Amino acid sequence: MKRHPLALAMLAIAGAASAQSSVTLFGVVDAGVSHFETVSEYRPTFDPRRPSAAWLAAAVPRVTQSQTTLSRGGYRGSSLGFRGTEDLGGGLAASFWLESNISNDDGKTGLAAFAKRSTVSLSGGFGEVRLGRDYTPIFRNDSLADPFAIQGVGLSVMARVQSASSTLLGGAPAGVAAGDNYARASNSIGYFLPPDLGGFYGQVQYALPENIRYSPDLTPTNERGRYMGGRFGYAKGPLNVALALGEDNKDRLPSGATAKPPLDAGGDDRLKTVSLSATYDFGPVKLLGELSQLRHRRAQAQPWAPERTDKYNGYLVGATVPVGAGLIRASFGRVKYRADDTGLPSDAAQSASASQWALGYVHHLSRRTALYATFARVRIKNGQNDKAIGSVTSGSDAPYPGYLAASGWRPRSAMGYDFGIRHIF
Repeated sequence: MKRHPLALAMLAIAGAASAQSSVTLFGVVDAGVSHFETVSEYRPTFDPRRPSAAWLAAAVPRVTQSQTTLSRGGYRGSSLGFRGTEDLGGGLAASFWLESNISNDDGKTGLAAFAKRSTVSLSGGFGEVRLGRDYTPIFRNDSLADPFAIQGVGLSVMARVQSASSTLLGGAPAGVAAGDNYARASNSIGYFLPPDLGGFYGQVQYALPENIRYSPDLTPTNERGRYMGGRFGYAKGPLNVALALGEDNKDRLPSGATAKPPLDAGGDDRLKTVSLSATYDFGPVKLLGELSQLRHRRAQAQPWAPERTDKYNGYLVGATVPVGAGLIRASFGRVKYRADDTGLPSDAAQSASASQWALGYVHHLSRRTALYATFARVRIKNGQNDKAIGSVTSGSDAPYPGYLAASGWRPRSAMGYDFGIRHIF
């Protein structure tokens, strides 16, 4: 066969290009049966003018709501994505990562949006600069200490409170979704230290609020939607320990339907989190733990009133135990809420708490396929004093039942279980 020199040259160029760049299709398909239950308790404030309330409390002290679903994230959230890297030479590389949530339980959602992660980055000896929608440092630290990796009914109670607090305060006019800036931050600029630092690692992240600025600035600029965070740690041998900090700006928007900035300012609202996580692998058992504090700093509705800072103090302890082709997972966590007492009659200090224990087992059929089962139970005390604590359930894959919201009803407890199959490709 006669070989043309030009054809051989083109094949050589194509071979070099394929060696220098790659694109990978990847994903997770997770399906399981999940059951959720919540218990609400009727405990009205005593009112002598309404004795019937006491009678009702005695006759119907608790109401249970339950739901069984075919879930898509009992072990790993189902997703479909594309990632790739191009070798630019000289130690530089360009990479991208586009990942979408999919709903394999009903097939209705697939590649509708790359909300799970969508980044482009440049890396080299200096580290990595990453742009786009990415996981926050606080979420990475929560995931490090959670045996259930922030997934399924066993995900940590601190993660539930963090997510609920962010969602309750809402998003931003620039399109940041309600609940953003806990697990993921959009419009972010991130920097990661290079991996060859003797076990030390770290990242910083800044998410742009993308709001309109006014000049002259008659009121404080609205930075709602901005996120700043950082995480630094050490991983070598059996030890992995990391400290993470984050601040999510949830400044309230100007009040009133006709309010127009900058003439009408909103109120200051910030969520500040600090987290210390650690794991140690002894071989027969791996221990995990986390200490975390979420502070909600907010201005009062009255301009003359002092600022208040409510606190959520939490901890998590867990363990994983390899057993043949399987893995036992267990955790216990607790979060306690304490309202700031500013001295105002309407701001008397209140407390609430939520605790959860979870137990699960994963059996690996192969490197890609696993069967799993998880059970979790939640206990809530004085949940009526705080919406974030009062919304903690065992559910993680919506829809799932909440608690009764009518006057006099309080969240009491919840339980749930997942069992299913997960396949990665």
